[in-house]
Amino acid sequence: MNQTTNAILMIRPVAFRMNEQTAVNNYYQKVLDGLLPATVNAKAQQEFDAFVDQLRGVGVQVIVVDDTTETDTPDSIFPNNWISFHENGDVVLYPMFAENRRLERREDILDILEEEGFQVNEIMDYTSAETEGFFLEGTGSIVLDRENGKAYCALSPRADEELFIEFCEDFEYSPVIFEAFQSVDSERKLIYHTNVMMCIGDTFAVICADCIDDKKERKMVLDSLRGDDKEIILITESQLNNFAGNMLEVIGANERRYLVMSASAYQCLTKKQIAQLEEHLTILKVNLDTIEACGGGSARCMMAEIFLPRASV
Repeated sequence: MNQTTNAILMIRPVAFRMNEQTAVNNYYQKVLDGLLPATVNAKAQQEFDAFVDQLRGVGVQVIVVDDTTETDTPDSIFPNNWISFHENGDVVLYPMFAENRRLERREDILDILEEEGFQVNEIMDYTSAETEGFFLEGTGSIVLDRENGKAYCALSPRADEELFIEFCEDFEYSPVIFEAFQSVDSERKLIYHTNVMMCIGDTFAVICADCIDDKKERKMVLDSLRGDDKEIILITESQLNNFAGNMLEVIGANERRYLVMSASAYQCLTKKQIAQLEEHLTILKVNLDTIEACGGGSARCMMAEIFLPRASV
């Protein structure tokens, strides 16, 4: 299986704001004082549109779907949490922690993808777990190494272990399970999404190993990555707080590979880390200051990778 794709789904926001329902365990979110909601949304739209233009400018296929005003979905800009698209034609729907995030799920998005020439074979729906209070938030909770058949998951209120193992059994991934923490007011608290603290590319992995407090678990995760010949690029917790773990490798024109990250992530990297990454691919940095501050998510969260097969004409 391929690790990377050249096709991305992105959702353009219409009422973006800090989501009070997710702020209980997403410690990156902030209220931007003095800005009207309409101003925050307008700034987010500007950042979103510029991001899409940059991706398309290097040859990435971006399918943009507008969010709807019919539902209160302030986090719709992060579709990778509720849906994923797989090479065998499967589409996965995930159970979401915040009730207003469950409203983001839309069947018409599959119709749009089919109109764009993608083939949908089967829908795997795990959302019934929401009624029992169990959650698994897509490729936020799960970082996939598709090529090596491994799935990494930092357990949290948004990533249930049994549900994750069920996903791995259904899709034939070997589970790599651990806990990752961040310091919040001098307390160690679980990181809400795995993709905040690690990113797996074709030939490298970016990871904040310091977040894995248990030394055996830390060694297990690093050994797993090294065993698959990934060059490991370690980031600090301070860099993680600037979204340096929230990156995604994509394919542009002429099979050129790009590592997409926010400007704040790029600015906090050292020259050595940048040089290490540039040995593997080209860095594409985008300004997401408003989206990061209010949404508590960054570049990777905004892109739902499309691995679906192309429908034969």
